[in-house]
Amino acid sequence: MAPEERAPRLTHVDETGAARMVDVSEKAVSARVATASGRVLVSPEVIGLLRGEGVPKGDALAVARIAGIMGAKKTPDLIPLCHPLAISGVKVELAVADDAVEIHATVKTTDRTGVEMEALTAVTVAALTVIDMVKAVDKAATITDVRVETKSGGKSGEWRR
Repeated sequence: MAPEERAPRLTHVDETGAARMVDVSEKAVSARVATASGRVLVSPEVIGLLRGEGVPKGDALAVARIAGIMGAKKTPDLIPLCHPLAISGVKVELAVADDAVEIHATVKTTDRTGVEMEALTAVTVAALTVIDMVKAVDKAATITDVRVETKSGGKSGEWRR
Protein backbone atom coordinates (compact mmCIF):
# COMPACT_ATOMS: atom_id res chain seq x y z
CA MET A 1 0.00 0.00 0.00
CA ALA A 2 1.40 3.44 -0.97
CA PRO A 3 2.07 5.87 1.90
CA GLU A 4 -0.73 8.19 0.78
CA GLU A 5 -3.18 5.25 0.88
CA ARG A 6 -2.43 4.22 4.48
CA ALA A 7 -5.05 4.82 7.14
CA PRO A 8 -4.34 7.81 9.38
CA ARG A 9 -2.46 6.92 12.55
CA LEU A 10 -0.82 8.58 15.51
CA THR A 11 2.85 8.89 14.58
CA HIS A 12 4.09 9.07 18.19
CA VAL A 13 2.70 5.61 18.97
CA ASP A 14 4.25 2.40 17.62
CA GLU A 15 2.46 -0.78 16.47
CA THR A 16 2.19 -2.03 20.07
CA GLY A 17 0.73 1.24 21.34
CA ALA A 18 3.92 2.38 23.07
CA ALA A 19 4.90 6.06 22.92
CA ARG A 20 7.99 6.84 20.87
CA MET A 21 9.88 9.73 19.38
CA VAL A 22 9.43 9.70 15.60
CA ASP A 23 12.63 8.90 13.71
CA VAL A 24 13.26 11.87 11.42
CA SER A 25 16.75 10.84 10.30
CA GLU A 26 15.56 10.01 6.75
CA LYS A 27 13.71 13.32 6.30
CA ALA A 28 15.31 16.03 4.21
CA VAL A 29 16.58 19.16 5.88
CA SER A 30 14.53 22.13 4.67
CA ALA A 31 13.49 25.60 5.71
CA ARG A 32 10.37 25.35 7.85
CA VAL A 33 8.10 28.03 9.27
CA ALA A 34 5.02 27.83 11.49
CA THR A 35 2.72 30.54 12.77
CA ALA A 36 0.31 30.12 15.68
CA SER A 37 -2.14 32.43 17.38
CA GLY A 38 -4.19 32.72 20.53
CA ARG A 39 -6.06 35.20 22.71
CA VAL A 40 -6.26 36.10 26.37
CA LEU A 41 -9.73 37.39 27.18
CA VAL A 42 -9.46 40.15 29.78
CA SER A 43 -11.68 42.67 31.53
CA PRO A 44 -12.26 46.22 30.27
CA GLU A 45 -10.21 47.40 33.27
CA VAL A 46 -7.17 45.43 32.05
CA ILE A 47 -7.64 46.77 28.51
CA GLY A 48 -7.62 50.29 29.94
CA LEU A 49 -4.45 49.62 31.92
CA LEU A 50 -2.66 48.02 28.94
CA ARG A 51 -3.59 50.97 26.73
CA GLY A 52 -2.73 53.51 29.40
CA GLU A 53 -0.33 53.50 32.31
CA GLY A 54 0.24 49.71 32.31
CA VAL A 55 -0.64 47.05 34.82
CA PRO A 56 0.76 47.11 38.37
CA LYS A 57 3.53 44.58 37.54
CA GLY A 58 4.98 46.68 34.72
CA ASP A 59 5.24 46.23 30.97
CA ALA A 60 3.08 43.14 30.62
CA LEU A 61 3.34 42.87 26.84
CA ALA A 62 7.15 43.11 26.76
CA VAL A 63 7.48 40.47 29.47
CA ALA A 64 5.01 38.19 27.64
CA ARG A 65 6.88 38.66 24.34
CA ILE A 66 10.18 37.54 25.89
CA ALA A 67 8.44 34.67 27.70
CA GLY A 68 6.97 33.47 24.40
CA ILE A 69 10.39 33.48 22.76
CA MET A 70 11.83 31.54 25.68
CA GLY A 71 8.90 29.10 25.51
CA ALA A 72 9.60 28.31 21.86
CA LYS A 73 13.24 27.57 22.72
CA LYS A 74 12.22 25.28 25.62
CA THR A 75 9.57 23.27 23.75
CA PRO A 76 11.47 19.94 23.72
CA ASP A 77 12.00 20.29 27.48
CA LEU A 78 8.25 20.68 28.03
CA ILE A 79 6.75 18.28 25.48
CA PRO A 80 8.37 14.87 25.88
CA LEU A 81 8.40 13.63 22.27
CA CYS A 82 9.34 16.90 20.52
CA HIS A 83 12.70 16.94 18.78
CA PRO A 84 15.27 19.51 19.83
CA LEU A 85 15.63 21.82 16.84
CA ALA A 86 18.02 24.52 15.76
CA ILE A 87 15.57 27.41 15.86
CA SER A 88 16.73 30.20 13.59
CA GLY A 89 14.11 32.78 14.50
CA VAL A 90 11.14 33.49 16.77
CA LYS A 91 8.83 36.47 16.51
CA VAL A 92 6.09 37.00 19.08
CA GLU A 93 3.60 39.82 18.57
CA LEU A 94 0.99 40.96 21.08
CA ALA A 95 -1.82 43.41 20.37
CA VAL A 96 -4.45 44.83 22.69
CA ALA A 97 -7.92 44.40 21.19
CA ASP A 98 -11.17 45.65 22.73
CA ASP A 99 -11.69 42.47 24.78
CA ALA A 100 -8.42 40.54 24.65
CA VAL A 101 -4.71 40.45 24.13
CA GLU A 102 -4.12 38.83 20.74
CA ILE A 103 -0.92 36.84 20.33
CA HIS A 104 0.83 35.67 17.14
CA ALA A 105 4.08 33.71 17.05
CA THR A 106 6.19 32.73 14.06
CA VAL A 107 9.03 30.24 14.43
CA LYS A 108 11.62 29.35 11.78
CA THR A 109 14.17 26.57 11.44
CA THR A 110 16.19 24.72 8.85
CA ASP A 111 15.85 21.16 10.08
CA ARG A 112 14.21 17.75 9.54
CA THR A 113 10.89 18.42 11.27
CA GLY A 114 8.46 21.29 11.63
CA VAL A 115 8.12 23.99 14.27
CA GLU A 116 4.36 23.94 14.86
CA MET A 117 4.78 22.85 18.47
CA GLU A 118 7.33 25.61 19.07
CA ALA A 119 4.92 28.23 17.69
CA LEU A 120 2.07 26.88 19.83
CA THR A 121 4.30 26.83 22.90
CA ALA A 122 5.39 30.43 22.24
CA VAL A 123 1.76 31.57 22.08
CA THR A 124 0.75 29.59 25.16
CA VAL A 125 3.68 30.72 27.33
CA ALA A 126 3.10 34.33 26.26
CA ALA A 127 -0.59 33.94 27.15
CA LEU A 128 0.22 32.44 30.55
CA THR A 129 2.56 35.35 31.18
CA VAL A 130 -0.17 37.86 30.30
CA ILE A 131 -2.40 36.15 32.86
CA ASP A 132 0.37 36.27 35.46
CA MET A 133 0.87 39.99 34.77
CA VAL A 134 -2.85 40.91 34.98
CA LYS A 135 -4.18 38.47 37.59
CA ALA A 136 -4.16 41.08 40.37
CA VAL A 137 -6.69 43.08 38.35
CA ASP A 138 -8.55 40.27 36.49
CA LYS A 139 -8.65 36.83 38.11
CA ALA A 140 -11.00 35.62 35.35
CA ALA A 141 -8.60 36.20 32.42
CA THR A 142 -8.95 33.26 30.02
CA ILE A 143 -6.70 31.77 27.34
CA THR A 144 -8.63 30.84 24.21
CA ASP A 145 -8.31 29.96 20.51
CA VAL A 146 -4.70 28.70 20.57
CA ARG A 147 -4.07 27.12 17.17
CA VAL A 148 -1.67 26.71 14.27
CA GLU A 149 -2.45 29.19 11.50
CA THR A 150 0.13 28.27 8.86
CA LYS A 151 3.05 25.96 8.28
CA SER A 152 5.47 25.54 5.41
CA GLY A 153 8.45 23.42 4.48
CA GLY A 154 9.16 19.74 4.41
CA LYS A 155 7.48 17.10 2.30
CA SER A 156 3.93 18.25 3.08
CA GLY A 157 4.67 21.82 1.94
CA GLU A 158 2.28 24.69 2.64
CA TRP A 159 -0.71 24.47 4.97
CA ARG A 160 -3.09 27.29 5.95
CA ARG A 161 -6.03 27.22 8.31
